[in-house]
Amino acid sequence: MLLRSLLTLLSPGGRRGRLSILIYHRVLPEPDPLLSGDPDAARFRWQMELLARHFNPLPLPEAVQRLREGTLPPRAACVTFDDGYADNAEVALPILQSVGVPATFFIAVGYLNGGRMFNDTLIETVRRLPAGEVDLTPEGLGRRAVATDSDRVALCKALIGQFKYREPAARNREVEALPARLGIQLPEDLMMRDDQVRQLADAGMEIGGHTVSHPILARQAPDEARREIGGGREALEKLLGRPVRLFAYPNGRPGKDYAAEHVAMVRECGYEAAVSTAVGAADPSADPYQLPRFTPWDDTPTRFGLRLARNLAGRP
Repeated sequence: MLLRSLLTLLSPGGRRGRLSILIYHRVLPEPDPLLSGDPDAARFRWQMELLARHFNPLPLPEAVQRLREGTLPPRAACVTFDDGYADNAEVALPILQSVGVPATFFIAVGYLNGGRMFNDTLIETVRRLPAGEVDLTPEGLGRRAVATDSDRVALCKALIGQFKYREPAARNREVEALPARLGIQLPEDLMMRDDQVRQLADAGMEIGGHTVSHPILARQAPDEARREIGGGREALEKLLGRPVRLFAYPNGRPGKDYAAEHVAMVRECGYEAAVSTAVGAADPSADPYQLPRFTPWDDTPTRFGLRLARNLAGRP
């Protein structure tokens, strides 16, 4: 009751309402030391149960409209997922349905049906490296020891940092060359299939655009950025046979990963609202095309609840 009272004080609803939007990427069947930032099914379940108990979870389109109108309920919250991982449908969806929490899934359509994002290529390569030493001189990292989970986590971070901001086509070629050079076979079922996207939509979940290939828009030529933003929407609408109203900026940091020109493109491509990764909670004055979101990292209910409160207070 104390947490609920605090949350109501910070987010009383109406014209003083504030909207908490949570970001997830994956929900894993079991804990994974290489993906410690992603909850497993058990942690995600208690997080959603806490959210349902202490907040008023809303579909994101409804929340955006009520934010504009000043009619949010107290403790309004939304759940979102980025990228389009298969475990969103296989693991997260049954939990969301059982708890009664709606969610929005932002899909990078270029990776559906067997695709793999560059960071996952690197992580899954590192996962499969035999213990010992690996020569990453061609990747600019020299020779690295691989003995413990900590070694593998550090190596994943180093590799992702090395490639993250390179030009997408060149990056993908260079990243895919790594497992080929090391003779490592990688999984091809990490991302959703078309039928799983339809499954989410048919279950009442919202599907949003997240570009075609998840580029850093600020590093794209204007025509390329527009094709990414609009092309993702067109592909999803063709797949689903219904309008796609919401967008999430890849990486999502304002002024670094996208700029004002990309906000204008999102609006011109027909989206009704968009979300960033700027932390905080949205109030009625927020730009509906740059709504803030935050990631709940905590592994205990008490810390999770307190982080939700701190985010509402502007101190995440």
